[in-house]
Amino acid sequence: MTAKASTDATVRVVDTLKAIDRASWDAVANPPHLPFNPFLSHDFLWSLEESGAATRRTGWLGQHLVLDGADGRPVAIMPCYLKSHSMGEYVFDHAWADAYERAGGSYYPKLQAAVPFTPVTGRRLLTGDSGNGPALSRLLADAGAALVRQAGVSSLHVTFATEEDWSVLGGAGYLKRTDQQYHFVNDGYRDFDDFLDALASRKRKTIKRERRDALTGLDVKLLTGSDLTEAAWDAFFAFYMDTGSRKWGRPYLNRRFFSLVGERMADRILLVMASRGGRLIAGALNFIGSEALYGRYWGAIEEHPFLHFELCYYQAIDWGIAHGMKVVEAGAQGEHKVARGYRPTTTYSAHYIADTRFRRAVADYLASERVQVASDEEALAEYLPFKASE
Repeated sequence: MTAKASTDATVRVVDTLKAIDRASWDAVANPPHLPFNPFLSHDFLWSLEESGAATRRTGWLGQHLVLDGADGRPVAIMPCYLKSHSMGEYVFDHAWADAYERAGGSYYPKLQAAVPFTPVTGRRLLTGDSGNGPALSRLLADAGAALVRQAGVSSLHVTFATEEDWSVLGGAGYLKRTDQQYHFVNDGYRDFDDFLDALASRKRKTIKRERRDALTGLDVKLLTGSDLTEAAWDAFFAFYMDTGSRKWGRPYLNRRFFSLVGERMADRILLVMASRGGRLIAGALNFIGSEALYGRYWGAIEEHPFLHFELCYYQAIDWGIAHGMKVVEAGAQGEHKVARGYRPTTTYSAHYIADTRFRRAVADYLASERVQVASDEEALAEYLPFKASE
């Protein structure tokens, strides 16, 4: 399948990562001049597909837009999926789907340029290091819009994009949307105690108490590389399924995914595990970028006060500082993170909607939503626990 972009260049559309070899994908997705993002890697995305977590059967059929150079190798890629639902995206469009369906349209299938089940900001217009990035980015944006029309779907949603990609997409006629997450920013701290010293005294005492209470009677181990055994994944999967089933009804990932990604990305994974009396009872999964630590999943089979904060937030900050990470991202949502040193941070998405009348209605809504998001972010910043905010 092909789509014509505005420059009349031909863009391939491939439905599986098997169609692109690992080296070619990674040369475009994670070129050496940019910070490494583990979720854009062939290893991560292929593990989702090969495990069956992100496939046609689960409503994530690959429709990756690939622009080839003169030598036949990819020079630009937009990771993209044909979706039959809106689950696993974290940028919510359920109200849009309902309104479109009530007006007599068919919102699904739709296209989604994203990393499945992963609310982490990253490039979506992947252009390698060819030196022709802006032109290739615009070409991909135009190709995405052309694919919407050619495939006869309602829309294309580019979620958790960088601000740079967001601007390119806006210039290509996509509607611009914002939201917010909470990220820890490493202001050159020497260690966790140095971070605590930057906090107001009351907040510092609260965090110390939470850490003490969380670890009473428990031991914590940090696993990466060869420490990520199948036994460790068995334990973590049990935590993930128990907690995920209560939160979401049906967790998105299966056991095989963790084995595959653990085999391929062991040095890019940090598994924080808690035990009581030698029995593992909780864990938090993180992925390691070159500049950021990304918290992804957590689970527990026992309830302990503040254990979630300890494994997901404080252990991540501690490890991130010790390993020179600039940022720690602890997943989507959660205003409670602000009191623990995670700053409100804008996230970006862009949406191409084929129907002109519906596009105008959504555009009006997004204009007011962006104002509200900015206002909320400014208000939440007042609650940061640092001394300067007293």
